[in-house]
Amino acid sequence: MLPVARRKTVQVDVDGVRIGGTAPVVVQSMTNTDTADPESTLEQVKLLADAGSELVRVTVNNDAAAQAVPEIVSRLRADGYRTPIVGDFHYNGHLLLTKYPDTARALAKLRINPGNVGTKHRDANFTQIVEVAIEFDKPVRIGVNWGSLDQRLLTELMDENAARPDPKDAQEVLLEALVESALRSARLAEEIGLGHDRIVISTKVSSVRELISVYRMLAARCDYPLHLGLTEAGLGAKGIVATTAGLAPLLLDGIGDTIRVSLTPKPGGDRAEEVRVAEQVLQSLGIRHFEPQVTSCPGCGRTTSTFFQEMAEDITDYIREMMPVWRVDYPGVEEMDVAVMGCVVNGPGESKQANIGISLPGTFEEPKAPVYVDGEHTVTLKGEGLVDEFKEILREYVARTYGAGEPVA
Repeated sequence: MLPVARRKTVQVDVDGVRIGGTAPVVVQSMTNTDTADPESTLEQVKLLADAGSELVRVTVNNDAAAQAVPEIVSRLRADGYRTPIVGDFHYNGHLLLTKYPDTARALAKLRINPGNVGTKHRDANFTQIVEVAIEFDKPVRIGVNWGSLDQRLLTELMDENAARPDPKDAQEVLLEALVESALRSARLAEEIGLGHDRIVISTKVSSVRELISVYRMLAARCDYPLHLGLTEAGLGAKGIVATTAGLAPLLLDGIGDTIRVSLTPKPGGDRAEEVRVAEQVLQSLGIRHFEPQVTSCPGCGRTTSTFFQEMAEDITDYIREMMPVWRVDYPGVEEMDVAVMGCVVNGPGESKQANIGISLPGTFEEPKAPVYVDGEHTVTLKGEGLVDEFKEILREYVARTYGAGEPVA
C-alpha cells in the first residue's frame, strides 16, 4: 500500500504528544461525564486511554468542574497514565482560567470556540484565554463549529457577498465564514503573543460534503495542524458511516493531523467505541496500524454453518486479548493481516494474500482447512481442535516473524 503524502504543517507539542509535521495522525476523544465528579471522569478517561485515545478532552463549564481538573490529572498521573488532558471552554472560559490558575496549569491544551467566547466582548475574552495559555505555555485549539459560528462575522461576509456583482451561494459564504473565523482568531492569538507552533485549528460541521469542502479550503490557506471531525455525527451505523465518509477523502489527501469520531452513545453504552472507530478509519486507509486486521467473508449459501463466523470472532478476540503483550514484545505485529475464510471460492486466495490465513470448508465441501503462511500452504487442519491449533500456529508465527522466536504465552 502506497503511503499517503501528508500536508506540510508546523508541529504542536501537547505535553509530549506531537500533532502535525511528521507525527502520526493522533486519535483523540472526549468524556461525557460531569467533570465536577472526579471519580467518574477519571474512570472514563482511563477507559478512553486504554482503548487507545492519545488525547482526552473534558468539559470545563463551571467552577466545580474547573476545581476538579487538577485532582483528575494528578490522580491520572499517579495511576501511571500520561495521556494529556484537554480543557473544553465555552462562554466563561476566560473567567474560569483566570480564577483557577491550577486548572490552567494542569491541562495540556485549551480548546476555545471563537463563536461563543463571551457575548459582547468576544475579542477581549478570547485575548484573556490566550494570555493564560501564554503564561502557562499551553497550546490552543481554535475550534470553530457551524452550530455556534460568530454571527457578526457571518453577517459581515453575507453583506459583502450581497454587494458582489456575482454573489456566491449562501452555503459557500457560510463555509468561508468558518474558515475566516478560524484564521482571524489564529492571527489574533499570534498578535497577542501565542507562538505559531502552539495553535491547532478545526472547522467542524455535521454534513459530510461540507466537511470535505471546508477543510480543503482551510488546508490551502494555512500551515497550522488541523483537527478533523464530523461534529454531531449521530448514533450507531449512521454516525460511523458518515464520519468515515467525511474523514477518509481528507485523510487520503494528506489533510488532518488529529481526529475524533463524535458518536452519540446509547444510554449506558461504551464511550470507547469512538476511539475504536477512529483507529479503524486510520488503519483501513493504511495511515496507521493499531492491531492486526482479521479478514473474513460475509457468508453465503455455501456457508450455512456458523462455524467460520464463530472462528473469525474467536480469532479476533484472541488477537485483541494478546495485543497488550504482543505490542511490547513483538514490534510491528500491528501490521499483520490474518484471514479466516468460509469456503473454497475465495478462501485460499484471500488466505494467501494475508500474512497467515485459513480457508475453512463450506457446506458439502471436503472437511479440511488448509493454512497459508506468507502465501505458502504449510499445513491442513481437521477435526474439533482446529481453532486451538490455528491459534498456536498464529502465536508461533508472531514470535518467529516479529520477535526472537519464542512465543509469549
